[in-house]
Amino acid sequence: MNQRTILVLGASGLIGRFVTDDLRARGFRAVGVARSLSPAQKMGALDIELPILSLDAAALTRLLREQAVDVVVNCLGVLQDGPGSDTSAVHRDFVARLLQAIGDSAIRLVHISIPGMAEADRTAFATTKREAERLIAASGIAHAILRPGFVVAPSAYGGSAMLRALAAFPLDLPGAEMATPFQPVAVEDISATIAWLAARDIDDASVISVCWDLMLSEPVTMAGIIKQFRFAFGTAGWPRIAMPTLMLDLGAKIGDLANYLGWMPPMRSTAIAELRRGVSGDPSAWIAATGIVPKTLAEVIGRHPATIQDKWFARLFLVKALIFASLAAFWVVSGFIALFVSYRAAAGILSAHNFAPALVDPITIGTSLMDMSIGVLIAFRRTAAVGLVAGIVASLSYMLGAAILTPDLWIEPLGALVKTGPAIVLMLVALLMLDNR
Repeated sequence: MNQRTILVLGASGLIGRFVTDDLRARGFRAVGVARSLSPAQKMGALDIELPILSLDAAALTRLLREQAVDVVVNCLGVLQDGPGSDTSAVHRDFVARLLQAIGDSAIRLVHISIPGMAEADRTAFATTKREAERLIAASGIAHAILRPGFVVAPSAYGGSAMLRALAAFPLDLPGAEMATPFQPVAVEDISATIAWLAARDIDDASVISVCWDLMLSEPVTMAGIIKQFRFAFGTAGWPRIAMPTLMLDLGAKIGDLANYLGWMPPMRSTAIAELRRGVSGDPSAWIAATGIVPKTLAEVIGRHPATIQDKWFARLFLVKALIFASLAAFWVVSGFIALFVSYRAAAGILSAHNFAPALVDPITIGTSLMDMSIGVLIAFRRTAAVGLVAGIVASLSYMLGAAILTPDLWIEPLGALVKTGPAIVLMLVALLMLDNR
């Protein structure tokens, strides 16, 4: 049993979660810290929720001392600026405080960064990642900067989920993007590297200060990765349509809008910019130092055919955005029409069913505003669950109220009330799909 303690920052993410669990299986005392953990990620007392990004250097020093940390693994990162996401604060400012907290203690820092040359950095995501690297290199502490390629993991999030979705549909990215270099790495190889580093003494001169690219040596394109996923999904033989570049750019703009509403879609302007830049590097130094042989795509993706849960997730991933967008629009537009476009007709329904004149206007206005409010709640990620529950309750109330007060509406030719049932089911589906991790 290896008694060294490894503090994993960002233990709720794709890399951080796998690394935390894998290091524990290898016998390390791995403490996983994240701003928030899903109930399924809270495996025990070593999984800790902390407002990690708001901790100052003194608080970070106390955390390192209390947990008797030997190695810190920083997996924290955000793709793009938005509500609650600040690339400079996460990638640069936090690292500066973390370096101050480590100081001259006998703690090794393993920092997860991105591959590529600084000259090619064009996004805030890339430039702030590179600024953190420079801070670490100048700090004088024992460190390893790991630059993984496209990470392939058993779970899927962000870009890895998007590639699975593309593999499940007869749809390709534009030709230029499909030909982009996209060297992958198995998340198991990242974790094995961290375990290898953690087992080294802090004064081991060979790893006192290293920066490695972690990826396959052989060149791989985006098309090659998606092709391997298609073999696993059984869709390799399907005819495919290439997405127009204009559609990809439009999707990125829509993703940016969703980002400001608190969602984190994989298709955003930063993601597309980084995709077009490509993922490439030279893993020879990493392989020579550690002796780790990177797993091939066939070994990682083709080890087992996709299960039914894999297929369901991939097929529903792209549809999820459409479901939430259509539900938000449905509630906002229906309330807007009743209030501003067809107010007399909406109020006339109540008048025709002998509602007291003093109640007609308040009820019409109130229900219209309620409908619009439900749509707005669904549109924002933070309040989407509340909006969906409110939408289900409101729909059931409309159906029940109509059955008691205006039963003839159930048999009107367009069947508006009858169609409310499927809308409730769709809101329930959206509620069940809300989780990201």
